[in-house]
Formats: sequence, C-alpha cells, structure tokens
Amino acid sequence: MTEQRSRKAVLLAISTTCAALISGCGVIPGGAGGSPGPVVVMTWAPGGTKSTNMPGMPAMAQAFADHINDMGGLNGRDLKVLTCNDHTDQVEAAKCAQQAQQEGAVAVIGSYSEQANSFLSTLEAAGIPYIGGYGLTQEEFQSPMSYPVNGGLPALLAGNGQQLAGSCSKVSLVRPDTIVGDQFPLFLDAGLKAGNRPPATDLRTADDATEYTSVAQRAAGSTKPGSCVAAVLGDRTDTFFDSFRRLGDELPNVRLASVIGSIQQSLIDSTGGKNSPLENAFVTSWYPPTSDSKWDPMKLVVKKYAFGDDRINVSDPGVQTTWIAYSVFTQVVRTMGEEEVTPLSLKRALDKATAVSTGGLTPDLGWRNENMLAVPGHPRMVNAKVVYEVVREGLLVAARTGFADMTPTLSHQGG
Repeated sequence: MTEQRSRKAVLLAISTTCAALISGCGVIPGGAGGSPGPVVVMTWAPGGTKSTNMPGMPAMAQAFADHINDMGGLNGRDLKVLTCNDHTDQVEAAKCAQQAQQEGAVAVIGSYSEQANSFLSTLEAAGIPYIGGYGLTQEEFQSPMSYPVNGGLPALLAGNGQQLAGSCSKVSLVRPDTIVGDQFPLFLDAGLKAGNRPPATDLRTADDATEYTSVAQRAAGSTKPGSCVAAVLGDRTDTFFDSFRRLGDELPNVRLASVIGSIQQSLIDSTGGKNSPLENAFVTSWYPPTSDSKWDPMKLVVKKYAFGDDRINVSDPGVQTTWIAYSVFTQVVRTMGEEEVTPLSLKRALDKATAVSTGGLTPDLGWRNENMLAVPGHPRMVNAKVVYEVVREGLLVAARTGFADMTPTLSHQGG
C-alpha cells in the first residue's frame, strides 16, 4: 500500500507541475499530442541593399501562413514563419541559418540569397531542408538538403539563349561582375549553341551602379542589325536599360532581352507601358505570365492577408517562388498526418515525395532519385522547364504555349 500511495503521489506531482506550465508537459513544439506548438519555418531574403532586394518573399511567406492558419493550420498545428535579412552578406547569411537552427525551424522555405556557400553548411549540419530557393547558386542544386522547385538561373539563361537564337544573329550579355555572374555566359551560350548561334559578347559590370552609360556604349558598339542585347542585372536592369535608351542617336536598332526577375510587368509599366522601350523584348520565365488564371489563388491570398503591403508584387518571381515553395511544403506536411514534424521527418517525407502539384505553375514536382535530371554540376535539379514570353502592347505575354524543357541543353552545356 505504501508503494502504491508513493506512486500516486509522484503522478500527482507531475500532473500539478505540468498544469503550471503554459506549454504543457511532454509536448514538443511542432509535435503531435496535447497542445502542440506551431510548425516553425524560416524565409530569408535581402532588403535595403544597393543590389537586388527581395522584401516581398518574407512578406509573402507571412501572408501564406496567415492563410493556412485561418484554414486550421497544418494537421491542426499553426504555421509560424520566422524571417531574416541576409543583406547580401556572407556573415549575415550564416547568421540567418544559425537563427533558423536555434529557433527550431524545420525548414527554410522560398528564400533568396547569393550566399549559399555560407548558409548551406549550417543547414546541412542541422539537417534542415532548404525548400524552393530562388536558384541563384550552384550549391542550391548540389546540397542534399536542397529541394528546388525551378531550374534557377541556369534554366532561365539557357532558355533565354535558345529563345534569342531564333531571331538574333549576335547577342551581347550585360551581367554582374560577381562570382554568381561569372556563370551566366556559360548557360546563355549553351542555349545559343543549341540554336546554332555563336557565343554572346560578355560585358561585365557592377550590380549596384547608379548609371551604366559606359557599359551601354560598349553594348551598342558590339551590335549590328539583327543583334540583341540581353541584360541580367537584377534590380539594376532597369537602370541599364535607361542608360541604354539615353544613348539617343547612338542607339542601334537591336532587340532587348532579359530573364524574369530582371524584367517584370511592374518595370514595363513604369517605363511607359505600350510605349516602353522594352516593347517587343524577349523574356524567359520559370512560370506562366502573371495574367494566367493559375495565379488567382495567390492573388486572393495577397488581397485578403496583405492588402496594402507594397512589399508584395504578384508579378515578382521571388514572391511567386515563395508561394510555390510554401504550397509544396504544405502538401508534403499534410501527407505526414499526425507524425511529429521535425527537420529529419520532413526530409524523409520530401525524399519520398513525387507528383506534387503546383496547380500548373510548374510541372509536378518530386525529389526521388528518378526525378533528378542529368545536368552536370546540378544533381539536385528536378525541373528545368521554362516559359518563353514577349512584351506585347505593354504586357508580358506567353510567346508560345506551354513549357520549354532545357534539360537537353543544360545536359550538353560545354559539350
């Protein structure tokens, strides 16, 4: 009897202690059972820098979380989004990854950074999946913790080269003089080669300049009738095109081109719409034009949960990538049912995932071995399809129906 009373006393003490704790006893945040805490994730992107900024990505992540939580959360658990600004700086990017680990994030989702070599090692050590990065760096297509949703800049540039090859006898590429930018000519030239065109003239320049008169003059001097000028400078692309336009009488009769992210609908609108110097420009994108009805669910979420938030531009491919990445994450977590969501359990679910629908915004996605494409140096790439667009009557519209698959082009680059 004494032993039984003693056991009851211990159980009573544990129950009393648990009742005094707000979080409950034996409940891991993000886990199942009792009063589970939220599923914690992180989204990061640069903001307030002199080069490319993507403040809309963390803002879109928060709007998505508000939407999901209003619908009952993820298997009954709230979704909590942490945000971080990597300031396009190696040290700050590493700090963002450390914060994700310290605050219990199960994934980093829909993020933008040029500093993959600084943050991926931390995520790998912590076993935290990186879902739907923007696709700027080669490391994003190499790390076993990375789950890309698009083909990144390799697919965009190869697609742009192939798109230009149909109309341009010669191409000049204006791109950042950075480690990331050094990869641009390789992929653009692969696309040009696939269309039996010579390599582009490579024009390097700063990605944080306030004017580009000098490189614009070099671009104009390297062209002739039937030539095209492709500029891929992120946020500074509009500054280059402005400098190019100001050449006036020096301006040759060439066709302009770029990739989504360096050109988007808001830039066309701000430079004159139908009268924009970007009229007839060739543009390569990962996703259908923003006018496509497949984007309506995202637009409704932004209207309801981020109305008036000028950080979110629905035509911004960063915002769109974040939407797709969170949609994928949500589907995969829901397949886990009552299983505790941890970095490890999420990775196992991602590694088994296949035929994950994005509503037609991309081909169905999956990260099993059979989904990986044979792209040299990019073993984690699962989607190399792009959309050809053109600026027509002041609007970015599809230049052809459906996706163009860059897998063969990228598989033979340099060959």
